[in-house]
Amino acid sequence: MEHADVAVIGGGQSGLATAHALRRQGLEPVVLEASEQASGSWPRYYDSLTLFSPAGHSSLPGLPFGGDPDRYPHRDEVVAYLVRYADRLDADIRTGVRVREVGTADGGFTLTLEDGGHLSARGVVAASGTFGRPYHPALPGLEDFAGTVLHAAEYRAPQPFAGQRVVVVGAGNSAVQIAAELAAHARVTLAARHPARFARQRVLGRDLHWWLKVTGIDVLPVGRFLRTPPTQLVIDDGRYRAAVTAGAPDVRPVFSEIEGTKVTWADGSTEEVDTVVLATGYRPDLDYLRPVGALDAGGHPRHREGVSTTHPGLAYVGLEWQRSLSSNSLRGVGRDATRIAGRLAARLRAH
Repeated sequence: MEHADVAVIGGGQSGLATAHALRRQGLEPVVLEASEQASGSWPRYYDSLTLFSPAGHSSLPGLPFGGDPDRYPHRDEVVAYLVRYADRLDADIRTGVRVREVGTADGGFTLTLEDGGHLSARGVVAASGTFGRPYHPALPGLEDFAGTVLHAAEYRAPQPFAGQRVVVVGAGNSAVQIAAELAAHARVTLAARHPARFARQRVLGRDLHWWLKVTGIDVLPVGRFLRTPPTQLVIDDGRYRAAVTAGAPDVRPVFSEIEGTKVTWADGSTEEVDTVVLATGYRPDLDYLRPVGALDAGGHPRHREGVSTTHPGLAYVGLEWQRSLSSNSLRGVGRDATRIAGRLAARLRAH
């Protein structure tokens, strides 16, 4: 059986930052990425997606993003950046390799791959991030909706929905972006249990992320104290708030019932709807750790700031609020990766 110092599961931003940090600790990681290139979930996002932070605040360790630091890079720019980062990393990155199961053996771990292969490792870092498993909330009547239901992970562009009546469920950045984009082609409602909260992209002449950095809010280690992550703010240069104010999209509380294609709103009114888009976020894609008992009943990892509380030698990088506000972002994942790599290297040297 092939052996590695550390197996890193996931070759997107989290896995690449982890591989960089482990190599700086003198370890030789093997990175296992299920897709065909080292860019994680980014190629599968909708066509118009831009980063929620500017280029100057969105680099992984060792390679600046480049270009105008104040611009918000497009999805394809992020993909190209991650592929470039992987090429310069000089690490063993294997694409098209999906991990089916992680087990324990001889004080270390055994990884069973989908193709039937196996890999043993002294340590494992689950770096498949928080964007691998689309979250489908339990909404009244949605399972019997006779129209089209899709998650934001399946949405690409607005043109196929031209002339339709569309409801976008959610209140975060993606929900607002998709709803505003669709509203130029369809009649759209943004529906959520709580209204979207907007944050100005620029404050006193500086980008919001500059303020998050200089105040220390971006790295404040409060993740372990949060039982429920706070509602995501919608970063806005003014156009999204203006679109909502103009009613394109209009905003309502989430529907109270669906029957066939008829939606009943909280005020009792009803109307026919063609499509429901769930911009309701994601959950960690960590099913490969279920057999070893590293997850709780809800499928969430048992950890403290990325260090497993169930298995020595197991760690996580890229979880939402793993340690701080920026833990699952391009701008912050490198800090967590460096910290995890140092702890993992110290443990492996001691054993």
